[in-house]
Amino acid sequence: MPKTWWFYALLSALFAALTTIFAKIGVKDVSSNLATAIRTVVILAIAWGIVFARGEAAGIETLSRRTLLFLVLSGAATGLSWLCYFRALQEGNASLVAPIDKSSLVLILVLSAIFLGEPLTWQAIVGGGLIVAGTIVLIL
Repeated sequence: MPKTWWFYALLSALFAALTTIFAKIGVKDVSSNLATAIRTVVILAIAWGIVFARGEAAGIETLSRRTLLFLVLSGAATGLSWLCYFRALQEGNASLVAPIDKSSLVLILVLSAIFLGEPLTWQAIVGGGLIVAGTIVLIL
């Protein structure tokens, strides 16, 4: 099985970086909530466009209640994250907001160990510590 997840993870990082730059420019003269709503409509159109183009819409009927619940919770968390992120970008420098936002990786390491049973290895602990230290260095 090819390990294409690396390719998509790198693209995700690239698009996340572009998102910050474009968002910082875009929220300059508009409410951060309106900016988030506009961004959400664009994402909605792209995501559903891909689903319909690939013929994957029929799969929605087979989703379990549990799957739907966690997708809805994930969507709510995403929306709240975006609202807070855009507000932070509107008020602060992108070079300071982004490192704090990306430090969520440390929370992911801890929460994935607690809720998903994923191992919290010494590498993850040291790496998480370095992320926290790097974030502190960047924001001071």
